[in-house]
Amino acid sequence: MNSVGDDPPGGPDLPFKRAMKLTSTLGLLAFSLTACGRGNREAPDASRVASASAGTPVSQPRSGAAASSTATGTCPRTGQWATCSIEKRLVQSGFVLVPVRERPVRRAGFSVVPSAYQLGKSRLEVFLYPNPAAAARDVAGLDTLTGSPRGSRGMWGASPTFVRSGNLIAILLTDSQAKADRLSLALTAGAPQP
Repeated sequence: MNSVGDDPPGGPDLPFKRAMKLTSTLGLLAFSLTACGRGNREAPDASRVASASAGTPVSQPRSGAAASSTATGTCPRTGQWATCSIEKRLVQSGFVLVPVRERPVRRAGFSVVPSAYQLGKSRLEVFLYPNPAAAARDVAGLDTLTGSPRGSRGMWGASPTFVRSGNLIAILLTDSQAKADRLSLALTAGAPQP
């Protein structure tokens, strides 16, 4: 078992990856039972298999609308962004996400605290709102070129890439225009629909 703060082998254990591992384990177990001729006569209780095979509990939601995952480890498909859907989309887009372990810092002009990730040498801060209207209220007071409150000096120390999609605002600090374009395309495609 990993000590606190250690990532499992192969990188950080993101919420959707745990759900994929669980699904794979359940599928393998069902196949094994069928192959052995037992079929449905002795099908295991899914909740017992989940707790026995997962090895670690599924992460709890980080906050209300910005839930990381549900109790079953699946990512909600509500038409709005959730932490797990952002992580899944970015990994599918070829990014290697490393959650920043330090406590998140409240940013001027943003009414929510961000989640932060390292994407190689780049840093991504994601601001999740309960709904698109709440995100729009913050955007109305921001200069989208600097990612800072209107009339103030830039607070990022570099020229940020500003992305808005539904209930999400993302700020990417990178020197790579290709990485900025890829991130923008991944997020502006929209949240998973129901």
